[in-house]
Amino acid sequence: MKLITAVIQPYRLEQVKRALDDIEHPGLTVTEVKGYGAQKGHSEVYRGNEFRIDFRPKVRIELIVTDEDADGVIATIVAAARTGSLGDGKIWTQEISNVVRVRTGERGNAAV
Repeated sequence: MKLITAVIQPYRLEQVKRALDDIEHPGLTVTEVKGYGAQKGHSEVYRGNEFRIDFRPKVRIELIVTDEDADGVIATIVAAARTGSLGDGKIWTQEISNVVRVRTGERGNAAV
């Protein structure tokens, strides 16, 4: 099993959610986060004063998938989140040794 973590633009979340629904992925966890990558921050002017915003708003999506489904889920997220602009995000995976569904006690792939 794998944990897929994606950090994307907030306004692309609905497209990613719909795309995952289309491939019948059962669920995901979403967290609002801040950060920066290659685009760094930006400057804004408010009431005549310029100030720097270093951290940009992002959305972090986490999903646990079977090893067989991982590549397809990643491709789905990339296709739905990509705008072609700087700051589209990143996706990474981690190995998961076990998952337990709290409600039923199922373990492993059955709990995914």
